[in-house]
This record gives sequence, C-alpha cells and structure tokens, in this order.
Amino acid sequence: MATNSTVDALLDRVQDMAPILRAHSAEAEAQRRLSRSVVDAMLQAGLYSMARPKAFGGLEVDPITMFRVVEEVGRYDNAAAWNLSLSVGGHTFLAWFPDEGAAEILHSHPQTIFAGSFTPGRQALPVDGGYWLRGQWPFNSGSHDAHWFGFLPEIMDGDQLRRNDQGNPVQRFMFLPATQVTILDTWHTLGMRGTGSHDVVVSDVFVPERHTALLVPLEKPGTAYQGPIYRLALWVAVALLACPALGTARAAIDELRGLARTKTPSYTSAGLGQRQVVQRQIAEAEATLGAGRAYLHTTFQETWDAAVQGAQITLDQKLHMQLAASHSIACAAKAVDLVHAAAGTSAIRNEYQFQKYFRDVHTLSQHAFVSASRYESVGALMLGAASDWGFFDF
Repeated sequence: MATNSTVDALLDRVQDMAPILRAHSAEAEAQRRLSRSVVDAMLQAGLYSMARPKAFGGLEVDPITMFRVVEEVGRYDNAAAWNLSLSVGGHTFLAWFPDEGAAEILHSHPQTIFAGSFTPGRQALPVDGGYWLRGQWPFNSGSHDAHWFGFLPEIMDGDQLRRNDQGNPVQRFMFLPATQVTILDTWHTLGMRGTGSHDVVVSDVFVPERHTALLVPLEKPGTAYQGPIYRLALWVAVALLACPALGTARAAIDELRGLARTKTPSYTSAGLGQRQVVQRQIAEAEATLGAGRAYLHTTFQETWDAAVQGAQITLDQKLHMQLAASHSIACAAKAVDLVHAAAGTSAIRNEYQFQKYFRDVHTLSQHAFVSASRYESVGALMLGAASDWGFFDF
C-alpha cells in the first residue's frame, strides 16, 4: 500500500495542475486530442509512472491510490483522466512479457505512455523470430501522445485461427513503437472528444517475439513484476476505466451546488437551491456517487490485501472486481442524470459544463470492459451458466 505521504503528494500535484487541466479542457474538446501542456503536466507530476515497476524507477502504488488520483484528474479534465487511466493500466500488461522485452519497452522512455486497442477480430501471422501484424484498430485513446501501442490479435495457422485446448482462439499481447502505426482521423463522437481515440493502422509490421506475450493466466510474472499490484492481473486496468466517470460525476455535483446558489428558475420566486426536488436530487446524486465509489474501493482493498499476503485471485474476486467497475460507472452516470435534471435549462446550454458531463459520462458507460452488459457476464456465472466474457479466465 502506498504511504499516506505518497497518496497525498500525488493528489497535491493534481491540485497544482488543476488550472492547467481546466484551461486546456475546451481546447482538447475542439481539437479532439489532449493539449500537450496537459500531457507534460501529468508527466512532470509522475502520474504516468503509478503502475511502472519500482525496478524501472516507477512508483508501483496500490490500486486505491491509482483510483483516487485518476478520479481527481477527472474532476478537472475527464479526457486527461481517461487517457491517463489507459496508459497506467497498460503498464500492468507487461507483467506477462519476457524480461528482455519489458525492459526494452520501459527503457525507451523514463515515463512510457501507452495507447492501444484490444478490439477482437484482428490477426497476426507467426514468422521466424516473431509475428507479422497488420490491420486497423479503433478506440486508441491518447494516440497522439503514446510512445507504444498495445494490441491483442488472434494468431493464425496458415489461413485458420490457432486455437487452444478449449477450442478458443489463441491471443497474444503485442506492443510496438508509435513510429510503426499510422493514426487516422476518425474520432468524431458525442462525448469524450478530447481523448483522441482515433483508429490506427498497422501495415505489415514485424513484432519480435520478446515484444509479445501469450494471453494466459498470469502464473509467472516477469522479474520486475513480482509486486502484489501485478497479481491482480488485468483487473486494475479494467477498474481504472471507471475512475474518470467518478471524477465527472463529482464535477457535476460540485457545479450544481454552485448554480443552486445563484439561479432562480423562470416563473418561480424561489431560488434553485430552495426547491425541494432539487434538494432531493443533489442528495441522491451524492449518495449514488458515494455508493459506487465505496463499492469499487472496498472490493479492490479486499483483493489487494489478499494479494499482499501472496494469494492468487479467485474467480469470485474477479466477478466482484468486474461488478465494482461496471457498477461504479453506472452510479456515476445516474448521479450525472440527477444533476442534469436538477439544473433545468442550464443543463442544455453550452456556456455551462452540465451538457458535457452528460455526454461524457454516457460515452464512458459504453466501453465494453465496464458496460452494463458485464452485469450479464457476471450473472451468468453466478447462476451456473456459461459466460460470454472470456477475460474471467485470466
């Protein structure tokens, strides 16, 4: 567990950069990519190193610290928080990699920024010493600022998919330098416009074996990845996706409190903050956000405590971590909906941020790894049925 001084220091750094995050949020929205000033501020604060192993000069903090920091960034600029969450999560996948490959990737930059996409349906062809990779991947958040891109293609045997003993397609993590991908200008969306989550094209690139790793249960993490954070495998990366939504909901509630002190709705004599329906809605929003956040933190604190003791994560813990991640986003979206309703016509005007919070949180809620569909994936296993979500195997 990170010490209180480490957590406080990171949160203080976020507070120090808050004016930069706020100042460049509209620019990111318009340009559909983060401002370089924001990326540089997060680099200077060391935020991209939260999951980087200590052996490579990283902070290697616990998941709750990561959650708190990313959520706090999300209060001021949720696009920055989203890209940060994906890059921090990307570090954890290197636990599967051979030591030589992980070292080459991490030594390439003092704070390696990752982007990538695990969208299925892309293939890689085995060749001597590695793989030929080609294809187009959507949803590469932070594509303009990444040093390395990660993908999860299926492996081919001739013109057929390679399959494991269970008959499922074999997949490998593959990381390649940003210089080997081409960014396409495709990110035109309802919300989260500042993330620069464009498609990228890979055209017949050779990926050496050492920059790949088979997606299997993580039983023997790399030498630098022996710490408890890596025993949680891919689940920290999944849960980090919820934190920008929590930050968005916090910002929405805070803005409604400010509006309620000054606005008197049309055709009424009572101020917004004096209306009982608004009082109920803001209180319900606060409770809903708090419940989602508490479930996320409590679930991962329990799993972290077990990992610190050397335990391997169980299927039941994976189910709860998935539920906590998906439910916290659902709670954040509900909280923003309550705020949106309470703000009245101010919620639809561009001079206020309410409309952006609404667009952004509902865009975030569609991500496959934390969408409401994952309730079904968990519920199936709870009831003894087969689940459609293969990541519970890892």
